Amino acid sequence: MLQSLKNHPFAVEAFFESSMVLSFAIPKAELAPLLPAPLTLDCYEDLAFMAIALVETKGLRPKGFPKIIGRDFFLMGYRLFVNYHSKTGKKYRGLYILKSFTNRKMMELAGNTFTHYNYQTCDFRKHFEGDHLHCTSKKGRLAISIDRREVEAQLPEGSPFKDWKTARKFAGPLPFTFTVKGDEILIIQGVRSNWKPKAIKVDDYNIGFINDFKFENCQLANAFEVTNIPYYWKKAKVEKWK
Repeated sequence: MLQSLKNHPFAVEAFFESSMVLSFAIPKAELAPLLPAPLTLDCYEDLAFMAIALVETKGLRPKGFPKIIGRDFFLMGYRLFVNYHSKTGKKYRGLYILKSFTNRKMMELAGNTFTHYNYQTCDFRKHFEGDHLHCTSKKGRLAISIDRREVEAQLPEGSPFKDWKTARKFAGPLPFTFTVKGDEILIIQGVRSNWKPKAIKVDDYNIGFINDFKFENCQLANAFEVTNIPYYWKKAKVEKWK
């Protein structure tokens, strides 16, 4: 009974004030061991992608509940871009969550009660120094610097993508998020409107979670931000995958 509570038993809604996503290109052979069957890596040429998302939410609550009970949270998550082919032949493209952080104990407790996303509480600070935005967390071992002077940011140096149109396909969030538990897979669908990502220029970054893997090759591939987005996640669909 308690375990079934973690299977996203109800829809959740929130307003995204800001969602920034940095995607890193990594050879698929290095990421494959992190992924459980039946999921497969969603690749561009021979590269797979790990992303970090920094999301500022307002009014997060069970869908349909009054706004007054909603709470504001910062959410930080690490995910892989993946594919899932169901037994019925349907193909899904989405995300597999590796790790999640939040700035409030309430969200950690709720998140770990109703999801398998492995939340931890961390400090988080977002501040400006001149034209630069800094996102930092000591406990989350994170430091990202963004140059806000860039109206039309260029692709990061060394990005594998030929243009922003191609890079946009690996910017997230994707329509589905997956959790695999034994012979069952949870499919959580996100619904949003007015999703218009804007490219941002990342000047510098140091991300402890990614550093820990000691990847031989890891390159920032793209960076996007969206703002002021109504968003909700549907109740999970659970199906057998084998």
